[in-house]
Amino acid sequence: MDKGKGLFFIMTGAIFWGIGGTVAKKLFQQYGIDMGWFVTIRLLIAGLLLLCIHILKKGPADIFGIWKNKRFSLQLVIFGLVGMLGVQYTYMASIEKGNAAVATLLQYLAPVMIIIYLFVRKQSAPTRKDMYTVSLALLGSFFLLTNGSLSQLSVPSDAVLWGILSGAALAFYTLYAVRFLAKYDSLVIVGWAMLIGGGALSFIHPPWQMNIKSLPFEACLYLIFVIIFGTMLAFWFYIESLNHLSPKESSLLGSLEPVAAVFTTVFWLKDSFGWLQWIGMSCIMAMVLFLSLNRDASSNNT
Repeated sequence: MDKGKGLFFIMTGAIFWGIGGTVAKKLFQQYGIDMGWFVTIRLLIAGLLLLCIHILKKGPADIFGIWKNKRFSLQLVIFGLVGMLGVQYTYMASIEKGNAAVATLLQYLAPVMIIIYLFVRKQSAPTRKDMYTVSLALLGSFFLLTNGSLSQLSVPSDAVLWGILSGAALAFYTLYAVRFLAKYDSLVIVGWAMLIGGGALSFIHPPWQMNIKSLPFEACLYLIFVIIFGTMLAFWFYIESLNHLSPKESSLLGSLEPVAAVFTTVFWLKDSFGWLQWIGMSCIMAMVLFLSLNRDASSNNT
């Protein structure tokens, strides 16, 4: 496995994902975009674009190959509904009901959930490195997104519930995707998963209900950005990183998402940024550096 490629994909994807969350917050608050419609349209368009990219790269033959295997077809539907749609909808619902800070913090319970799951399944016991990296990620996220004040977590209970479900969905998404990567291209997996999730949600939030023409030009640009960078590339890069990194490593390095979200929130949305938040961001960057250096040392010893 090429660890360098894995680092590039997960870090770039996390940054796009974090920025996309901030842009989504602006679309909800300033332009009154309906959250359900927003999730539907971003999944459908991003999924279609990914499959088109695959066709341009390798032709149309592989696009439908996964549907010839009944077992993988069923697993892909489960992945699209529980994994892809689960992550997208729960995260955006948590942002809408509460705020992006709490939603992101709760979503990054996913690395802890993955480590606990693997321990329970006896696939791997938590190592000292796991404990260090998880502690840095959670401590950093807490300071970064709350500035050390528990009072900022006082949000509606449904926002907390959606946020916890978002973390569980991200853990499932990360672990379940591994079974596809040995046989199928990541473009095909993510593309179909997005179309499945978006197609299912269309029955509840039809994409044609929104009058795009009523949106100002600036809002349309934001929407395009979220679809291309915050959805299509972010999720594709995340899945592609699993070809080069373990699920634990990908989920931990994905903690760069809140760093990107904070930078865009501070310098674009002009929100305040306290000194404890700077400490939190430093903890996350230290976690990334620690994980990278330990992996490089392990590679050199083998």
